[in-house]
Formats: sequence, C-alpha cells, structure tokens
Amino acid sequence: MSMICYMTTAPRPADEITGLHARLVENLGLAICGGTLAPGTVLFIDELVSEHAVSRSVVREALRVLASMGLVASRRRVGTLVLDHGAWNVYDPLVIRWRLATDGRIAQLRSITELRTAVEPQAARLAAERALPLEASELVTLAGQLWAAGRDGRMDDFLALDIEFHRRVLAASGNEMFEHLHRQVAEVLTGRHAYGLMPHHPHVDALQLHTDVASSIQRGDGDMAHAAMVAIMDRTMGETRQFWADQGH
Repeated sequence: MSMICYMTTAPRPADEITGLHARLVENLGLAICGGTLAPGTVLFIDELVSEHAVSRSVVREALRVLASMGLVASRRRVGTLVLDHGAWNVYDPLVIRWRLATDGRIAQLRSITELRTAVEPQAARLAAERALPLEASELVTLAGQLWAAGRDGRMDDFLALDIEFHRRVLAASGNEMFEHLHRQVAEVLTGRHAYGLMPHHPHVDALQLHTDVASSIQRGDGDMAHAAMVAIMDRTMGETRQFWADQGH
C-alpha cells in the first residue's frame, strides 16, 4: 500500500485554521470538493474580495492554504486555478471533512475505511507486542467507558471516546506513521456521527469488539487484536451502506 503524498508545506491540523480567512477557506474548500467550483475554474482575487467581503490579504492567505492542500495552484498570466481531485492531498483532515459534506460522502467513507482496514488491524497487532502495561490498562478502561456511553445512548460522549480509543491504538503500535493517521480517523468518525451514518445506539457486538481489541492488546495476543479490529472495520462499512440504502440512495 502506497502512503506517499506530496505537499508544498507541512500539513497542519484542521483546528489550526483560524482567523479572518477561516470562513473563506471553508467556503472555497467546500465549493471545490463539492464540485461547485469545477476543475479549471480560475479564481480572481478581486472577485473573491467582492463576493466574500474580505480583504485582498485574507484572500491571498486563504488561497495559500488551499494550495498547500493541492486544491488550487497559481498559474502565471492566468490566475489561481482550481485543480482536479487527482492533485488534492486526500490525507488532509480538512479535505476529508469537506468531501464528507458532499453527495460523494459514501465514496469518501469507503476510501478511508479501506485505508483504516489496511492500517488499524496491523496497528492493533503491533500494539499487542509493544504497548506498555499502563497503555494497555488504560485502553481497557477506555473500552469500558466506550461501552457505557454506547449502552446509555450518550452519543457525543461515545464519539469522543471512540476517537480517543482509535488514537491510542494507533499510538500504542509504536509506529509514528500509523500514529499520525489519527486526525484522518477522527474526521471520518466525526463525519459518520454528523451525517447520521451510525446507529443511535451502537450494537452490542460493536461494543464487544472494542473490548476485544483492548483486552487482546493487554494479553499480548496480536492475532486476536488484529481480527477484532478487522471486524470493527467490516461493521463500520456495513452500517454505512445500510444507512445509505435506508435513505433511498
């Protein structure tokens, strides 16, 4: 599996996009990822200033951020050009967020779930070999808290705990490249929650599988940790497809 991506600047977390240009970055990013601004569209600074009621410096900074994601590029004597999706940094958490906000969200969910299926089970296997005793113990505790939140229907708490659970498994793998995927995982989990693509009460089997991952890591059983995480990914994709079908798509 190739995990290579090219960027002109260091990636930054989604929550670091702040200040006056944040709204413009969000609006343009959504428009590009949703196809409202089609590939080949030329963006002119003066038009963006007028349309969005912001300064030229704000527009330039917003375009610089979008260029770092591969969504646009400056062309001499042309302007700033909207790029085809093949140029996008699809690992950028904001690009994931914007793609999830479009009609193509199921394709985005499928892509990142396939990525997670390739990475997270192996991360769980490595965590069973490498996690410190305290890390493993805390993961078991977290799985119990996740179970309680899911059982009680406290879905905001469940989401936060689920994000933290998967972050810790990736971190416990001892592989820094796996660990740095946690922001992408957080975005897709948040997107499933936001767009109603998960049950209001998680199935008991899903809750049990998270417990199985944690307990297998604590026991040092890499094969079982791997198998339980594969089962979590399979359930995730199955639930997403079912909810989409129920909505008539």
